[in-house]
Amino acid sequence: MKSHDLNATVFETASQAKDALERHKTAGQAPTAASANLPDAPTGTFGEMAEDLSHILDTSHFFLTGERDAGHVVECLVLQLHDLRSECTPEVWKALIPMAQAHPIRERLMADPFTRRSFEKPRGYSGDGVLLDLLYRHPAAKAEVDASSKMGRDIYAHTSISESSCAVQERREILARYVDKAATRRPGAEILTVASGHLREAEFSAALAKQKLSRWVALDQDEANLAVVAKEFAGTVVAPVSGSIKGLMMQQYDLGSFDLVYSAGVYDYLPFEIAVALTRRLLDSVHPGGTLLFGNFSTEVVPDGYMETFMNWSLIFRDQAQMRDIVDAATADTEAQAELFFGQNRHIIYAQITKAA
Repeated sequence: MKSHDLNATVFETASQAKDALERHKTAGQAPTAASANLPDAPTGTFGEMAEDLSHILDTSHFFLTGERDAGHVVECLVLQLHDLRSECTPEVWKALIPMAQAHPIRERLMADPFTRRSFEKPRGYSGDGVLLDLLYRHPAAKAEVDASSKMGRDIYAHTSISESSCAVQERREILARYVDKAATRRPGAEILTVASGHLREAEFSAALAKQKLSRWVALDQDEANLAVVAKEFAGTVVAPVSGSIKGLMMQQYDLGSFDLVYSAGVYDYLPFEIAVALTRRLLDSVHPGGTLLFGNFSTEVVPDGYMETFMNWSLIFRDQAQMRDIVDAATADTEAQAELFFGQNRHIIYAQITKAA
């Protein structure tokens, strides 16, 4: 039975979602089309997929207006949209997105502060520092969550611990470990964070707490993000710097060089050519023997359909081969060693490039 089978109850489907996601955690590789009981290639016509989408949304909306637990309903919806997306060509799926966004269920889903902020984009983009605080379940987001309706809090209780959310929460810890390793390699290490947001990973860094760093540049084009960084890390070596990816690539900033340069949430928006150019530019900023680290949401992301419809958040998902292509093209004329690795649940893939000493 497909997860969006209309004969399935929401709890049956949510159970299927939980089992599928657990398999996702432990699988050595992405589920194949055969193992997921899906066709080898998208085959659904627009009419067929539109009818399926209407049934999915009508059923989920019915449950959200009833006595069903909202978190379970959304858990079900996330997997249903993921399966439906996998059965569509890119063109058909793109045409379905506005249909989903026009459905009455959207108003109910907007009760979730996380979903609503992504969809409304108050700063012009989804992944701002406030949204990431919601995703992290950070104390700074508590007032906004507490002000939400019971339905909103119930939905948030699911969306903030979805597989993708957990991957980003883990990412924060991975970044902090890389900072600490840089300080271990060279006391007084210098760090550059590209698109820093609120720099919440710094809260997990022992090197920062123990004053083992000489400077930590937090580059971001959002002044509101930088204001939080300046306030939260006043009196430390963290230096908020206003700057954009375009300005960085055009060498408009005299930042110097660093033992560790990392970018957590930028590559998901960059087409191949720009991703390669940015990687080359960032490598130029790395000391000999230093490291560049960047991450990208992988093609194994499960909430992709929910993100693109009700969060209005479209990303470029990449697999290992596509990440390797970026690394190979960027390091073609550079003496460096590269490694790719996944986070625990494989929703984020990382590239680590270490320059020769």
